[in-house]
Amino acid sequence: MSVRRLAEDQFQPAAFAFSDENAVWAEKTIQKYPAGRQQSAVIPLLMRAQEQDGWVTRAAIEKIADMLDMAYIRVLEVATFYTQFQLHPVGTRAHVQVCGTTPCMLRGSEKLMGVCRSKIHQHPFERNAEGTLSWEEVECLGACVNAPMVMIGKDTYEDLTPERLEEIIDAFAAGNGAGVKVGPQIDRHLSSPEGGPTTLLDDVAVTRTWVDKAPTTAPADGAPVPPSEAARPKSTDAETNASLKTPATSPKASAKNAKAAEVQPLSGTAASEPAPKAAAGAAVKPSLTDKNRPAGIERPAAPDDLKMISGVGPKIEATLHEIGIFTFAQIAGWKKAEREWVDNFLNFRGRIERDDWVKQAKALAKGGEAEYIKVFGKKPR
Repeated sequence: MSVRRLAEDQFQPAAFAFSDENAVWAEKTIQKYPAGRQQSAVIPLLMRAQEQDGWVTRAAIEKIADMLDMAYIRVLEVATFYTQFQLHPVGTRAHVQVCGTTPCMLRGSEKLMGVCRSKIHQHPFERNAEGTLSWEEVECLGACVNAPMVMIGKDTYEDLTPERLEEIIDAFAAGNGAGVKVGPQIDRHLSSPEGGPTTLLDDVAVTRTWVDKAPTTAPADGAPVPPSEAARPKSTDAETNASLKTPATSPKASAKNAKAAEVQPLSGTAASEPAPKAAAGAAVKPSLTDKNRPAGIERPAAPDDLKMISGVGPKIEATLHEIGIFTFAQIAGWKKAEREWVDNFLNFRGRIERDDWVKQAKALAKGGEAEYIKVFGKKPR
């Protein structure tokens, strides 16, 4: 972005004040924001000041800063950041903004800028001799489909040729800008095709297929199957049988169906249902009399805080207490078979190895938290 500075002192007015109408509008705009957030009104107030005077003056920036209890530099930062704010005097009758981005450039915006150079001034942001016209090149103005285009005030003029832009500039120079047609300057409505619609012009009767036609045959096992159900496998289950009545359609028939279902197999495909079997490979809790169970001890007067071991929470600690595990030294001495037994008993396969309980317990048993930090570089949980 180019450096943006305020206009020289010779162009700056001594003071700024909103008109009576704009002052009322400004107060209402500030009140839209919650207490302590009134500074959010800075952009709309700057824009209203520009619409009133044509550009943003230093006096306007300072006035708005006072209204919003902001430092002058904060409002200046906003005004110089957004290129929508004009920081120098512009034409009193028209400031022409020519779009110069890719679609407009491909469609001839360079020629439009040439018109501005010849009709207004050789350089952008400079006014003509009368001070009524000025121009600049801007980024996309959002009417790419109707490129090339310019914006004057809040109105866009699209589908331009150099000749048509000359006519528009002449009209504004003569004070007749209000009579210039806005929008597309060719035979098109908004962004419709030039000359009118080019597609979907024929009156074609809509022919529907299965919607209006009754099925020629119905499935033998119940109601017609809609297309959304056609690919589903057939089932004899009562839950999917469309011919069975429901409490909503026939309470008596529904009760009869329910009684009949009580004496039928659950699936409707076998005379009896076998008892469910445990899933293959399911974990079986080890016996408390297993030879690999770690040796337990009586609860000491001051058991170790096993929750200091990463991976041991209150619930696991309580379970370990149930099997007589109360100290770090006990865990530190577990052999592989004992670790596997505890893993299965806790139903957390792999946790002991993954979190390395034994190494943690050895450090805590040797020197408490200080040794743990020395070994692991962090405090225990």
